[in-house]
Amino acid sequence: MYEFIKGRVDYIGPEFVVIENNGIGYQISTPNPFSFSKDLGQEAKVFTYYHVRQDVIALYGFQSREEKTLFIKLLDVTGIGPKGALAILASGEPEQVVQAIENEDEAFLVKFPGVGKKTARQMILDLKGKLQNIVPDFFPDLFSQDKLHLQMNDHCPEFEEAILALKALGYSEKEINKISPALKKEKLTTDQYIKKALQRLLK
Repeated sequence: MYEFIKGRVDYIGPEFVVIENNGIGYQISTPNPFSFSKDLGQEAKVFTYYHVRQDVIALYGFQSREEKTLFIKLLDVTGIGPKGALAILASGEPEQVVQAIENEDEAFLVKFPGVGKKTARQMILDLKGKLQNIVPDFFPDLFSQDKLHLQMNDHCPEFEEAILALKALGYSEKEINKISPALKKEKLTTDQYIKKALQRLLK
C-alpha cells in the first residue's frame, strides 16, 4: 500500500520512530530505531510495509528496499511474525542470516528471540536458494568477516536506550545481563551498542 514515506524524523524510541510528513506523524516500527539517530530533526526516506492482521494495523519501516524485501520473505515463514522478523534484522548484519540459511546452520538461527529448532528448520526449507535477488546488492560482502575496532571507555546514557531496545526485541533480562559488563566498558552510540550487543548475543 505504501512503498515509502519521506519526512522529518520527529521522535526515536526503543521500538519505533515517528516520521512527520505534511503535519501527520507516522509511527513506524523498525529493526533498530536508533539507526535513525543521525537523522533526528532531518528528512529521511523510510521504505514501509503496511501490516494488517485481525485487530492489528501497523507500519514497519526500513532504510533500504532490500531490507524491506527480506522482512517480507521472513514473514512468509511459518512461525515468524513481524516482531520476530524485526529482531532477526536488528543485528545490522542480515548477511549472516542469509549465510546461515544457505548453510543450513540451525544453531545460529535459534539464537534469535522466538526462533526455535522447528522455526529455524522452516526458515531453511522456505528460504534456502530464494534470496539471490537480495544478495548481490544488499550483501556485497557475503561470507566475509569484518572486524569492528571499538575504543574502550565508560558507558554513556545511550547504553540504557540500547538495553530498552534489546528488551523490545524480545531478549530476556538474563541474556542481556550476560553481555552488559563488556558493553559498559565501551563508548558508543545507541545504534552501535545495539549492533554490538546483538553480535555478542548471536555468538
